[in-house]
Amino acid sequence: MQETTIAAIATAPGAGGIAVVRLSGAESYAVAEKVFLPANAAKKVREAKGYTALFGNFVEKGETFDEGVALFFRAPHSYTGEDVVELSCHGGNAVAQRLVEACLAAGAQPAAPGEYTRRAFLNGKLGLTQAEAVMDLISADGRQGAALANAALTGALAKKIGAQKEALTALQAHLAAWVDFPEEDVPELEPQQLRRVLEGVYRELDTLIRNYSAGTVLREGVDCAIVGRPNAGKSTLLNLLAGFDRAIVTPVAGTTRDVVEQAVQLGDIRLNLFDTAGLRQTQDAIEAEGIRRSWKKLEEAGLILAVFDGSEPPTREDLELAQRCAGRPAIALVNKEDKPTRFDAELVAPCFAMVLPVCCQEEGTRKVIAAAVARLLGTSSIDPHAASLSGQRQLSAALRARDAVAGALEGAQSGFGLDAVSVCVDDALDALCQLTGENASEAVIEQVFERFCVGK
Repeated sequence: MQETTIAAIATAPGAGGIAVVRLSGAESYAVAEKVFLPANAAKKVREAKGYTALFGNFVEKGETFDEGVALFFRAPHSYTGEDVVELSCHGGNAVAQRLVEACLAAGAQPAAPGEYTRRAFLNGKLGLTQAEAVMDLISADGRQGAALANAALTGALAKKIGAQKEALTALQAHLAAWVDFPEEDVPELEPQQLRRVLEGVYRELDTLIRNYSAGTVLREGVDCAIVGRPNAGKSTLLNLLAGFDRAIVTPVAGTTRDVVEQAVQLGDIRLNLFDTAGLRQTQDAIEAEGIRRSWKKLEEAGLILAVFDGSEPPTREDLELAQRCAGRPAIALVNKEDKPTRFDAELVAPCFAMVLPVCCQEEGTRKVIAAAVARLLGTSSIDPHAASLSGQRQLSAALRARDAVAGALEGAQSGFGLDAVSVCVDDALDALCQLTGENASEAVIEQVFERFCVGK
């Protein structure tokens, strides 16, 4: 349990039906009693049972400034594992902020970012991977991203890693007994059994690692650069994906001179779109700077939609663009399918994951691109209810564990001896414990909660 009682607004800022101020800590009921008066005078805050609610008035220095509801949670049966009171007042910054100030005057301390979830972790209510899933769920934009975060929150990743730890722990116990107590006639591990266990753990970790990028796209979205020559249809494509006229479209080459940004939801994926200046040779200094930024955005993007004018033969600029897209997550869109085709797509096809004939003025094109993007980024094959890694911390730990298991396999196959295999298995177990937070340092815990919002 933490020594202080904390208070913060737990709902988003701005006007709304209600705002919630959350108290957590040993003095939550004492603080609530000073700022909340039940409408039924026979009811006492200090006597309120867990999982109950009272209607009443919020007061500060004897003045009633709002009415609302207080929800009560007794330790350890609360989100944080401590006594918790949630005060629901009318939405709006002024009322909610005044309620917080009244709680602080009554003895509470301001909550730090993520402090409620941090207390839940420290009090054993959540594992570290579950705590990380909280912010993933809050920030998720699509259904699949939210489902992945919810799976982690309910323990899918912790269970998956727990199973691998259990398999390695049993293996390590046998290895340690055989290496350290030769006089006890401990039977040596059968090579086939050793290999079977290590290969099974390796496969599970490798699957988690390979699915990491797709899971990250579902949770966080991806930066997508729309590139191509002037008048190929880039701005028309941006407007189609956005669902409104975000960019100016004219037949005049060079209309788009700077990068135009727009976030859109394409199926289950949030695309942070960047409509770039048309790629061509120019003497215009402003347009040239826009083209330089276009190339830079192409290099930085996690997804490239390269738009080509299907009504014209490929140009030198088209071929240069294709070369720059080679080896990148890029889709070639041969636009203006409604006109006679003069573009030889085979000239650029080797540089792209896929080539799609489209018409950027037709609504059906949006679904075609959405399906192609999902296939390219691997999100179409992700089970949103399965275990998945989230964030560089988890990925790094999983990579260390997988590499250690690979080292154990190599040692066993190369005849280095079971003592060397034992060292690698121990390294793998240490990495998995770091992933789940069982031996997380204070620095790691700080890293996890630094991106949390106040009130959560």
